[in-house]
Amino acid sequence: MKLMLIIGLPMMLAAMGSCKSEAKDKNESKEKPPVAVDVIIAGNSDFASDIEVNGTVLSEEMVELHPEVGGRLIYLNIPDGASVKKGTILARINDADLQAQLQQQKVQLELAEKTEQRLSKLLAVNGVDQASYDAALSQVNLFNANINVLHAQIDKTVIKAPFDGRLGLRLVSEGAYVSTSTVIGTLQETNKIKIDFSVPESYANLVKIGKSINIRTNASNEDFTATISAIEPQINTATRNIKVRARLNKGNINPGAFVKVLLNEKLKGIVVPTNSIIPDALSNQVVLVKGGKAAFQNVETGIRNSDVVEITDGIKIGDTIVVSGVLYVRPNGAVKIKRVRKS
Repeated sequence: MKLMLIIGLPMMLAAMGSCKSEAKDKNESKEKPPVAVDVIIAGNSDFASDIEVNGTVLSEEMVELHPEVGGRLIYLNIPDGASVKKGTILARINDADLQAQLQQQKVQLELAEKTEQRLSKLLAVNGVDQASYDAALSQVNLFNANINVLHAQIDKTVIKAPFDGRLGLRLVSEGAYVSTSTVIGTLQETNKIKIDFSVPESYANLVKIGKSINIRTNASNEDFTATISAIEPQINTATRNIKVRARLNKGNINPGAFVKVLLNEKLKGIVVPTNSIIPDALSNQVVLVKGGKAAFQNVETGIRNSDVVEITDGIKIGDTIVVSGVLYVRPNGAVKIKRVRKS
């Protein structure tokens, strides 16, 4: 009796295992129903770029007014906010000592010139040797050089407007002692305005010299127009941005203001809805339908707006792209096209 139980137990276990295996095979043989999806057919489509970046308003020309030499201010002509012409004298530093030295050199020059003229006549009749005349001529040249040096030093005591513009606020008073680091005021050319801004390198094709762009300020709902005048040739290696400069066509914006730069342009290319892109740590993906199966495809993206994303690489015209039900499909899983949307 015991022997029969021992022999029968392995046979029962083998039979039970066989039943489980058959049930598992039956379950696996049942395929999951296909996922219903909406698709678009890839093709060249017209779409509008809607890129908005930050910009800073600058004057065409702007300088801080510093004296070139230290000293006491004896003249100051910096009315707050006044417009001035190029060459207008804005301030003078006390130059009494330089003027005295200049007068001294002029007296010595006059005497040296008389000596040179006298020796020149004597040299003509061999009344003096050449060396004596050369020494007298050298004295004349030396005093002329000294006078030129003093004129240059005196010029440094005068501060003039380097261009037509508008003065800022006066920062010192007449009679104050100033040094070369002292700012006595600012001058800006406000009738010409430029806007500096940066764009990502992927949008480089949206900025071209001569292109018109829209400028929007926080202070007003009015849009201004500007023309791109220069593009930095080197991309910033830290931010991967390109620096661009535009000049305002008309209107007036205060220098230093924060503005929004709108880069709008009609483009043509392969685009897909934003929600059909599957972001990945290394790349972006879309789901293609090939032979009734889902195929995940890596793609390169370009310009995007609130609705669509441009596909620059990874998709060919005519490919079928899943645009709804993306979260439910699995690689090589069965899909059923429910509707073909217009791209």
